Amino acid sequence: MSAQNHDFNPAFIHSVSKEQAWHYRILPKDSVPNGLVLLCDEEADHSQLTDELEIVLGKNITLEAQPAATISMLLNKHYLKENGQNQFQKMTSAIEGEGFLNDLIRGARNLKSSDIHIEIYEEKCRVRIRIDGMMVERYVLKRTEYPALINKIKIMANLDIAEKRLPQDGRINFKSGEEQFDIRVSVLPTLHGEKVVLRLLNNNAANIDLNHVGFSDFDLANYLQGVKRPNGIILISGPTGSGKTTTLYATLKYLNKETRNILTIEDPIEYTLAGINQVQLKESIGLTFASALRTFLRQDPDVIMVGEIRDPETANMAIRAALTGHLVLSTVHTNSAWGTVSRLMDMGIPSFLVANTLNTSVAQRLVRLLCKKCKEKADFDPSSSYPKQFKPFAPISEHYVAKGCEHCYYTGYSGRKAVYEVIPLDQELTFEIKQGNMYINPLLEARGIRTLAENAFALFASGDTTIEEIYPLLFTN
Repeated sequence: MSAQNHDFNPAFIHSVSKEQAWHYRILPKDSVPNGLVLLCDEEADHSQLTDELEIVLGKNITLEAQPAATISMLLNKHYLKENGQNQFQKMTSAIEGEGFLNDLIRGARNLKSSDIHIEIYEEKCRVRIRIDGMMVERYVLKRTEYPALINKIKIMANLDIAEKRLPQDGRINFKSGEEQFDIRVSVLPTLHGEKVVLRLLNNNAANIDLNHVGFSDFDLANYLQGVKRPNGIILISGPTGSGKTTTLYATLKYLNKETRNILTIEDPIEYTLAGINQVQLKESIGLTFASALRTFLRQDPDVIMVGEIRDPETANMAIRAALTGHLVLSTVHTNSAWGTVSRLMDMGIPSFLVANTLNTSVAQRLVRLLCKKCKEKADFDPSSSYPKQFKPFAPISEHYVAKGCEHCYYTGYSGRKAVYEVIPLDQELTFEIKQGNMYINPLLEARGIRTLAENAFALFASGDTTIEEIYPLLFTN
């Protein structure tokens, strides 16, 4: 069996420290009575290495040879260096202490992970992290160690450690050296115990810029056309984790001037921006999106940002705010930019009010980008690659495929880019809304507005991503 097929066992990762793993180029495979089975580089002197490791680790050692490339891949994947230098943090065997949890959070942060999932099942517990939108398993824990880890998280988040039957939500302000950031904690009772998800929030908005979030020049010009208006609604649609909040903050940063009063109601507050009044949603005490909006209208605002329009009451308050001369920014869950219009109508907003208040509708998705260090060119077969009935926007004979190297942790991808569909509302489009006409594709084509599918296809055609990444977006064609 190859290492690709899990010869390396994450359950024994704590048996070898990161320094030992990299120095000797070894990885734990199994634990036997009074000993360990380790994977090692086939080019090493096995006899000498066995003697030295038995002294260092104090156990009987059995070595299994693997190709040097396989050992390098596994080391880069499972033992990430602190400064993002492709070596993994040491996992302490004492889960009860602070070391493991702090190392776990720091390691996930260094990997630019958005979430940490800590899960329990009938026979094992595991830790997974989300990198560039994909889940990756990092650790397997003993069931006996799991309760102590959960309690530690609950204490840090000021949650009730005795309550194990109901969901709980909390927040941790994590400090590591000079870095400080917030972590949103969600605890969910499951069949075998409590599952915890830690959302790592990026407090630093210094690097967010509308010019660099992914807009094409044409789409950015259309988007700014709506942003520069003194009143109306700008809505960004897309599923959870599609980067909507980042686009909103980049917009707020663009609008943040001394002459404007900007108020936000969010759940959670993911970034902090100086000069903007940010309010954290607290539904348990009645502080909802709708109730906050009512108060905002008495706070003499110029710009209002609502984290999400999720119910008719919030939608009506947002419309009211836009009608009374305010610029409102928010998000909504729909599949396309024009679908936002029908979504508002489904919430009970009359079509004439939607037409009179909606400035710009945006749809957004995140697409993983190929690693520039290892992507490979290959022939492309259109007949078996596209969804049925999809008509390519341009002929493609060659494309790039994900290979994997130490720079991208052998995923083949490095970073993500937003793909947009931006529809600025003009008189003709508002007339179509009032008439209840939802089919406006010819009007969008006449304006040169590119759909999500077109922009995603352009990213694929330029060699920046793969057909697998954009495949789901081609159905929106």
